[in-house]
Amino acid sequence: MSKKRILVIEDEPHIAMGLKDALEFEGFEVETAGKGRDGINLAKTGRPDCLILDLMLPDVNGYQVCEEVRRLDPLVPIIMLTARAQEADKVRGLSVGADDYVTKPFSVNELVARIRAIFRRAALAPGAPETFLIGDAEVNLSTQQVRRGKAVEPLSFYEVELLRLLHAKAGVPVSRDEILAKVWGLDANPTNRTVDNFVVKLRKKIEPSPDRPVYILTVYGTGYKLATAAT
Repeated sequence: MSKKRILVIEDEPHIAMGLKDALEFEGFEVETAGKGRDGINLAKTGRPDCLILDLMLPDVNGYQVCEEVRRLDPLVPIIMLTARAQEADKVRGLSVGADDYVTKPFSVNELVARIRAIFRRAALAPGAPETFLIGDAEVNLSTQQVRRGKAVEPLSFYEVELLRLLHAKAGVPVSRDEILAKVWGLDANPTNRTVDNFVVKLRKKIEPSPDRPVYILTVYGTGYKLATAAT
């Protein structure tokens, strides 16, 4: 089995080399880049299985890198490293395409656990339908796409996993804590805005009127439920 390839884009050499050594010790193949543009080029040519992306870079910032990488590959998991603890910065990172974030200083063990969770869930044999309808939107979890009429939108890794969970429990409220545990698998305590932000993105791709959702519904005080999901 070939090694999973991870691209680390980090301008602080001691952090970059520390991550490279730790991740290679865990059995991953690792490339590093100290600038955003170099990282974009490596993402384009190397097609990594996962990206570890610092927010503060010397040429272009992590938000810009994330947006550019997302245009190249809408599916690759992106974990953003940030020294900023403000919720708005984290939400912005998620909104431009990051799947997860880790705030510096961070535990390498926690980061490795998050990476392994991504790869573990991606390798699970499907136990539920991989294609289903939500209203007039056809969701295909295998190709990571949603189609409404002639429009086709890509789904990120976490968007797929969130839809998989909601579909498996269609009609039943799912708490934010359960979503975080089963989709993100984090022992850390990320803000509930992580879930809320992904729901907003999914509604834009699935709901006829995202501001007036009829399928992915908010259950106040609890979380969310999928109202209709016909196989």
